[in-house]
Amino acid sequence: MAAAGLTPLDEKTASRFLDYLSLFVRWNGRLNLSAVHDEEGILSRHIIESIAFASELPPEMRTLLDFGSGAGLPGIPIALCRPEIAVTLGESQGKKAAFLQEALRVLGIRAQVHAGRAEELHSVFDCVVLRAVDKMPKAVAAAVRLVAPAGWLALMTTTGELERLKRAAGKEFSWPIVKPLTGSSQRIVAFGSRFNLQP
Repeated sequence: MAAAGLTPLDEKTASRFLDYLSLFVRWNGRLNLSAVHDEEGILSRHIIESIAFASELPPEMRTLLDFGSGAGLPGIPIALCRPEIAVTLGESQGKKAAFLQEALRVLGIRAQVHAGRAEELHSVFDCVVLRAVDKMPKAVAAAVRLVAPAGWLALMTTTGELERLKRAAGKEFSWPIVKPLTGSSQRIVAFGSRFNLQP
């Protein structure tokens, strides 16, 4: 955390992240949760990046959907670092959804798993985040309807992909916040704000 320029975690939260890392490594061999298999790589490439993202979320945020959650990134780190946010982990692959359920049980997190396509949800959220989702432009277009009026669409992506994803989101969003992600010159997080159009 210190090396990444982030505020160190308290002992209890750090311990829960270690439990998450251990669970991630064990399940990764069976489910291929990530192409990164070593603990140091998972920690720096996935977990620290997600913790950094959690610190960027606006303080007034109360509900968040991790669209295509996979291994629970960034949803589980958000739930651990920002417990005031009600997090939903949307994952359509059954085995990965089972991993997420087990992670929530082991870590004692009060988040929810939606074991199906996120597009099937009937709720809207203060923030919908997408990170490393297959067919990202198509996923962004589907995620738009799940963003509440005046809510946020958060994209963890690369500088080269951002303009294409902005176009996929459509003209209802402005993009006031674009920041580099910790430890990367190419990876960024972009926050799109939905216009609150009153009837």
